[in-house]
Amino acid sequence: MGAVLPLLALRAFTEAGRLGSLKAAAERLAVTPGAVSQQIRLLEARVGVALFVRVRHGVYLTEAGARVHAGLLRGFDQIENAYTTLENLAVEKSLTISTVPSFASNWLVPRIGRFSALHAQIEVRVEASAKLVDFSRDRVDVALRHGLGNYPGLESIRLMAPVLLPVISPGLLAQGPTIREPADCLHYPLLQDGDRADWTLWLQAHGVQVGNEGQRGMSFEEDLLLLRAAAAGQGIALVQDTHAQDDIDAGKLVVALDKPWPSRFAYYVVTRPEATQRPEVQVFIDWLIAEAGSLSTQRAL
Repeated sequence: MGAVLPLLALRAFTEAGRLGSLKAAAERLAVTPGAVSQQIRLLEARVGVALFVRVRHGVYLTEAGARVHAGLLRGFDQIENAYTTLENLAVEKSLTISTVPSFASNWLVPRIGRFSALHAQIEVRVEASAKLVDFSRDRVDVALRHGLGNYPGLESIRLMAPVLLPVISPGLLAQGPTIREPADCLHYPLLQDGDRADWTLWLQAHGVQVGNEGQRGMSFEEDLLLLRAAAAGQGIALVQDTHAQDDIDAGKLVVALDKPWPSRFAYYVVTRPEATQRPEVQVFIDWLIAEAGSLSTQRAL
């Protein structure tokens, strides 16, 4: 092995030569322009030749600098690629899943333990956020999103199409008027979605023509909040069956009227096409599809 290489100085020289600016090189390296200038001066002093010509608006390579710059640029690119490979090896057995809070809380999280029991070697991280995922920037492997399935450049797999059900706390239903028809739901406080649209559409789908009456009541952005308000006896909520099932099973809520209305939106598994080449991603997608299929079978029984 030869002498210890001045890697910091070589990197500063490479970036300044590539960008033609000490300031731009400093921003790239997250240091000050003075630090870049000092490293270059140290390198020039060590090798005994000038590497840059300083001009008013930047720097350009001398003949000596130009002779070695391309090779160093390739070398640092190879180092960066090798380091990225090492990082990928470290997360190869992990999965980051992104979905909206309501779906995470009411469907995914109660079931994710079954996946971990089957695949204990895979570390799963769930991010509950309504923000859109940028797969080119965010460290997300799989996104679960509610929509129409149109995600350009990405692979989307239809997972399930939940239906809307009116749910209410058993205590409130026992104290209030009997609900035999969709119009009877109007005798209770309506708990609304964020757009105040679902109740009006559901009632119209069942032949009940309503105006502003179908939009009255408190509104909530997330089904999770709707469910909590309904379980607290604050009114009757129209929510996706997949979100309400656990509270129904626990006796916190009951279906006020068994007249579901299919939603035109569906839940989709969204990922980059190349991500499915990773066994961890594909086995998780397969598990999701199996879980969704099991839920559909239970509904049919």
